[in-house]
Amino acid sequence: MYWIITKGLLIPFLGTALGAGCVLFMKKELSSGVQKALSGFAAGVMVAASVWSLLIPSLDLASESGMGKLSFIPAVIGFCIGMLFLLLLDVITPHMHINQTVEGPKAHLKKTTMMVLAVTLHNIPEGMAVGVLYAGWVNGTTSITEAAALALALGIAIQNFPEGAIISMPLHSNGLSKGKACWMGVLSGIVEPVFGLLTVLLSSLVLPILPYLLSFAAGAMIYVVIEDLVPEMSEGQHSNIGTILFMLGFALMMVLDVALG
Repeated sequence: MYWIITKGLLIPFLGTALGAGCVLFMKKELSSGVQKALSGFAAGVMVAASVWSLLIPSLDLASESGMGKLSFIPAVIGFCIGMLFLLLLDVITPHMHINQTVEGPKAHLKKTTMMVLAVTLHNIPEGMAVGVLYAGWVNGTTSITEAAALALALGIAIQNFPEGAIISMPLHSNGLSKGKACWMGVLSGIVEPVFGLLTVLLSSLVLPILPYLLSFAAGAMIYVVIEDLVPEMSEGQHSNIGTILFMLGFALMMVLDVALG
């Protein structure tokens, strides 16, 4: 069981690391079309994961607890709190989209710090989402299976791969060496297994509020889609590329979750 949980928690981090490693083998930064494609695909995966892996189990758990027609309450409350939490982080921290520029003598350093900080903070709820599912599985929750937790971990890893590349490549183009850009991209994802493990270790406390935590993670992930990924995929020319890849990403995650769950 411990190996299963460890493997599941590390899978999303592996996606980030592999994506960040792309900077070591590519000479140029990602083209606009490739960035739109990767952002669209990641957005589709995250939306599908939020629905099938998080919101639907949240509704099912609330229904099983005897809430009946009011089973939507934990899902609504958790979802809204998740979105507001990420909104608060963006207000407090110097959030920045990848395609923005910063002027001034310390522009490269400032942009690097802002970019990595934003991605790292947004990775926390993703790690918690995987941890929540494994916590539910460990405690015998009937609505959550090992396969469902693995499907979410794989889905987030798929989303993290382009995210890692989208982070490390601009960092290199802004003046960092390939090695440092790669490591900063990798380190941005280390919070996922850490917070996932903390969630599992606190499973006895997590279980009573599991429906709220599942929907909280869904809200946080949807916020990332709306705030970061959708603007990246839809602005400027070739926006249809992002739309098509969104469709494929959504379909792939839906198939993974239904087939494995």
